[in-house]
Amino acid sequence: MLKPHLHALCLAYVQERIDACQAAIDAAQESANSETKSSAGDKYETGRAMAQNERDRNAVQLQQARQLLAEVQRINPDTPCDTVRPGALVVTSMGQFYISISAGKLTIEGQDYFAVSGAAPVAAALSGKRAGEQAVFNGKQVHINAIQ
Repeated sequence: MLKPHLHALCLAYVQERIDACQAAIDAAQESANSETKSSAGDKYETGRAMAQNERDRNAVQLQQARQLLAEVQRINPDTPCDTVRPGALVVTSMGQFYISISAGKLTIEGQDYFAVSGAAPVAAALSGKRAGEQAVFNGKQVHINAIQ
């Protein structure tokens, strides 16, 4: 039941990002719409341009968040793993890692887990390894205790 819980936390993390981006886009649009033309036409145009830039920046972040959502949705947390790959929960001598997306530290019942992308350096160092094997990360030996 641990992997599905971690998976749900990753989904919630991505949904928060999507919601925040959408809210920022809506706020920028509202700001642009509320700009009124005054005798200082340049001020009006500058305000609208700034709102457009803000909307564009948030649209890029929204697209990135949607890509993260697609990555998380490709993972089936109920599938058991015997090697380090996306969807694996890896217990090592340096911590516990859920290979999925870069969502950072997730805490469940006082226990810390790190959600990392398969492209993250630690995941790349562990990739393809099995329980009982070792890998080198940042010049240190890392022992893989278990994989779920």
